[in-house]
Amino acid sequence: MLKIWGRRSSANVQKVLWLVGELGLPHEHVPAGGDFGGLDDPAFRAMNPHGKVPVIADGGTVVWESHAILRYLAATRGADRFWPADPAARAPVDGWMDWAQTALQPAFLGGVFWGGYRTPAAQRDEAAVARALDQTARCLTRVDARLADRPFVVGETLSLADIAIGTHLYRYFELEIDRPALPRLEAWYDRLRDRPAYRQHVMVPFGELKGRLAF
Repeated sequence: MLKIWGRRSSANVQKVLWLVGELGLPHEHVPAGGDFGGLDDPAFRAMNPHGKVPVIADGGTVVWESHAILRYLAATRGADRFWPADPAARAPVDGWMDWAQTALQPAFLGGVFWGGYRTPAAQRDEAAVARALDQTARCLTRVDARLADRPFVVGETLSLADIAIGTHLYRYFELEIDRPALPRLEAWYDRLRDRPAYRQHVMVPFGELKGRLAF
């Protein structure tokens, strides 16, 4: 059976659990990281030398890094549904996934969520958080524009691109922050919230993380 290590309040773990939910895959979840610890255990480091979650074990195959896991699961279980086999059709999915990891995630998850929400007020760099919030708004404005003529980021159906980007929206809309009016993004978020797997695995309360910098 597929085995998944990570804490449910981790955004990167949520990406994996969301896809697992969409695929309806039986799995065992092993809490790890945060208050659960275990990331420095020799057995865990043997699976992921970087000591981070998520990690999956699929029989004798171990995969770490959230987007690598998403691609692996989509390729082995998704039957072309979330990550097309055709390179030309797959390229925009990969492009938006990589953009999410290199542009949106550093701005929002690193700059706004970690820099603001998770950093104790006495240690917070408010100017840096404000810059990150502005960068996040610019990133999401691009997504809003992308959704002008399609219901999902790459086309008519959910793909890994939606998972890589959309996982962040629950926190984005729940935080007490200034947000520009982005009606297409908000409509997309509503479509994501209609999905049972999104509600179960992404819409997870995160109050335990406030003012806590520990992984």
